[in-house]
Amino acid sequence: MFARLGQLVVHHPWKVIGLWLLIIVGVVATAPQLKSTTDQSDFLPSHYESIQALDMQQKAFPQSAAPAALIVFARSDGAQLSDSDTAAVASVGAKLSAANIKDVTGLQPIPPSENRLIQVIAVQLTKVTSAGDTTQNDAVKALRDALKTEVQGGELKAGITGQAAQMLDQMESSEKGMAIIGVATIVLILVLLLIIFRSPVIALLPIVTIGAVSSLVGGLIAMTAEAFDLKVDSSVNAILLVVLFGVGTDYILFLMFRYRERLRAGEDPKTAMVSAVARVGEAITSAAAAVIIAFMALTLSTLGMFRALGPALAIAVAVALLAGLTLVPAVVSLLGTKVFWPSKAWQAEPKGARFAALGAALGRRPAAFAVVSGGLLVALGILAVGFNPTFDLSSGSTSDASESVVYNKELLKGMPAGATQPSDVLLRADNGALTSDQLATYRTALIAVPGVGQVAEPQLSADKATANFQVTLTSAPESDAAIETVRNPLRDAAHAAAPAGTTAAVGGMTAIFVDFQDAMNHDYAIVFPVAAILIMIVLALLLRSLVAPWYLMASVFLGFAATLGAAVLVFQHLQGETGLIFTLPVIMYLFVVALGTDYNILMVARLREEAREGRDPRQAAALGLQHTGPTVAAAGLILAGTFASMMLAGNNVLSQMGFAISVGIGIAAFVMAMFFTPALTALLGHRAWWPGHGDEKPGAFAERRAHATSEVTAPTAR
Repeated sequence: MFARLGQLVVHHPWKVIGLWLLIIVGVVATAPQLKSTTDQSDFLPSHYESIQALDMQQKAFPQSAAPAALIVFARSDGAQLSDSDTAAVASVGAKLSAANIKDVTGLQPIPPSENRLIQVIAVQLTKVTSAGDTTQNDAVKALRDALKTEVQGGELKAGITGQAAQMLDQMESSEKGMAIIGVATIVLILVLLLIIFRSPVIALLPIVTIGAVSSLVGGLIAMTAEAFDLKVDSSVNAILLVVLFGVGTDYILFLMFRYRERLRAGEDPKTAMVSAVARVGEAITSAAAAVIIAFMALTLSTLGMFRALGPALAIAVAVALLAGLTLVPAVVSLLGTKVFWPSKAWQAEPKGARFAALGAALGRRPAAFAVVSGGLLVALGILAVGFNPTFDLSSGSTSDASESVVYNKELLKGMPAGATQPSDVLLRADNGALTSDQLATYRTALIAVPGVGQVAEPQLSADKATANFQVTLTSAPESDAAIETVRNPLRDAAHAAAPAGTTAAVGGMTAIFVDFQDAMNHDYAIVFPVAAILIMIVLALLLRSLVAPWYLMASVFLGFAATLGAAVLVFQHLQGETGLIFTLPVIMYLFVVALGTDYNILMVARLREEAREGRDPRQAAALGLQHTGPTVAAAGLILAGTFASMMLAGNNVLSQMGFAISVGIGIAAFVMAMFFTPALTALLGHRAWWPGHGDEKPGAFAERRAHATSEVTAPTAR
């Protein structure tokens, strides 16, 4: 099949390129705009309590909302606020109100904190109506400009924090991060391909081809999101860029290494490209299928952010695969050997002394290589037990120098840590109105909960059937302590103290994080096993074996544990952070399991190819490492490097993701695929391919059966 595909593409290159251009133009012209959201409540199903509380709140108080932003004032010298300072704050508030800044619907000064270190003006903004609505962002920008003018040259300093300000800073940080990631990814691919092939043409090949199809990918994702009403998280764009260029470059590398190998074997350029597509087509298609399956398994998630992320990344990989098997061969078939210009190194077989020596050593002592590489994975994997999820995405997604982060720290000098995003406890009477005695008793019960700092007087709905108690926690809303407070004592007290005939629900951002954690635990139990089973089926079909998929997946899961352990070691133990972002295990699972399987498939396919040439298992392992080691090393280096570029984005969320994924890919390429997998395959020998005969020459099994039959029938014939 792949040989026929190669012949079709190589003999009709202009038609293939023209078809790609037509498809790209058609999709881009008709696709809707891809919109993303940062509202975490968009991603949870309606049966969770935090979403039910939000629904109760919106129905009972349609015109009311917690302050979208907070203007925090403090003295520049850090001293207590005087009466004149308080008067100055009131004056600034009055001037900002008089300025009639668009979409600023209210400014309410709050008395100074008890220690008089800070004073706050609560800001009400026009509600956001859709994911692409920039109303609040624009209002915060205008308010910041006006505020800067009002406090300039005085003894007070002021800045804006709160949810709307954090979202604005997060968006701006994400845009800067995207630019850095994009530039770093392209530069890295160019430099590494120049070093590997010594040709600017090949170095530009993935940049040009993948850049050309990137708009197609964006259009297809936007169409899918609109068709299935998927909520796309704002972080998808950064991951998508890296996946498309990283995976696409990997597939091009696999193809070009084999193309060069066939040229060195004496084939003409067109025949060499047909042979390259025929020989690597099955391997990279199977590898891509494993990646796509792993990504699509996320559609089983209860979280909307992952249900959208899975199809988006699957589309990117599918397009990268199709481009690698059709568009790239078409372009290269037109260029011929000029694709290697000006280098002549492609004409001579390199000695490959390092990989030849490593292969020979592995062939002689596969058990030692299996123990050492496996031991490294286990040692790092043990550290994964210490993983602690954190939900601090707002500050983690921006730099420490951003205004919302700086003035959130100022706010904490005078108010409880939970003041920026209080929790909401909703109490609703099933019939009639709530009485004042019920409200007072209920508020007293909430105040008594450990971890609760303040409980405001209840806000009553117009029909007095619903009350909203705003609860300020003593810990930051995203902290482990706040999450535990809401999960157990606050929710337990809210439900237990609810009078007969009423319904209580705890909402707010911390409650959303609690439900996120429960949803993630559900997803771990569903998504991980389903993806693993489906990937094993792909491996079994590719290798015609029931044994190899088991140890290949075992090695990949060891790699996953080792990667998580490395992230825990660096961020929690060495840098002293309280935890890692809560989505990290799922994201790591996707990339380490899926892409780690990529490299395993490439290596095992070569081991099988060598075995079919008549080599014994140890010789096959030695030659497989010698010939495929450079390809895996180059692909792993480029892909790990592209994900490592996320660490340059300037925020903790992308830094953790970039580090973990790049380390995971490094482990997958340089430990699992290069040493652990070939060592185990060499040790198992022919048993690795049971019950099939994938390591034998085509037709060898039929010849043996015919020979055995002739042995049995020969005496009868005589």
